[in-house]
Amino acid sequence: MINYSFSVYDLEYFLLILVRVACFVHTAPFFSLRNTPSRVRIGISFFTSILLYQALTPAEAVVYSTLTEYTIIVMKEAIVGLLIGFSASMCTSIVNFAGSIADMETGLSMVTLMDPTSRESTSITGALYQYGLMLLMISTGMYRYLFGALADTFILIPVNGAVFRTDSLLNSVIEFLGNYVIIGFRIILPIFCAILLLNAVLGVLAKVAPQVNMFAVGMQLKILVGLSIIFFTAGMLPGIADFVFGEMKEMIDSFVGGMM
Repeated sequence: MINYSFSVYDLEYFLLILVRVACFVHTAPFFSLRNTPSRVRIGISFFTSILLYQALTPAEAVVYSTLTEYTIIVMKEAIVGLLIGFSASMCTSIVNFAGSIADMETGLSMVTLMDPTSRESTSITGALYQYGLMLLMISTGMYRYLFGALADTFILIPVNGAVFRTDSLLNSVIEFLGNYVIIGFRIILPIFCAILLLNAVLGVLAKVAPQVNMFAVGMQLKILVGLSIIFFTAGMLPGIADFVFGEMKEMIDSFVGGMM
């Protein structure tokens, strides 16, 4: 006869797993999209927690004597889930930074759209890169890696076993900011070079033919050249995604290492 007993301690342990998973789903890229229904995110969190609970053995370290101590444990699990999801979500902002610089160079900086991940206004080129990155995340199965990384954190960081090392986490963020600028400028380097050459040509023409309004001509040429470069460099998007996904894996590893 199969025993389906489920004690109060098991329920408390399951709730701690659910808190970490739910916080991760709330902040992780692709799953935190605004157009994702809340019921879908709740369902993903609940059923993923059930699978993880079946694979994990309730840890003996989850002991407490008062409700306040259990609340502290819940908050620790919530912070762990938020930091893991935030470390992955930060990397997707690289394409928004690149899109903002590209639109500033082409004269489209006043055209803004809603970013599906950060829920903030972003440039039109940044939104284009963002949706392309989300599409590649689905097609390459990167979302499976995120859930696999989340499952591995329960082995590296057991429930109520997180130790927050602020120095390590701060160093990870500082290192990311350096890579953030480098990768962002590498993405828009073709546009930047093309607009730089165009500005040089317009400067020469302004001296040769001062009667021509180069300001009005230059605005239209910049938009035309910028959109053309974006069109011809669309094939670079898989390479951009590789850079971003690689940075995402490194950030998750460094953040998890800072909580072990």
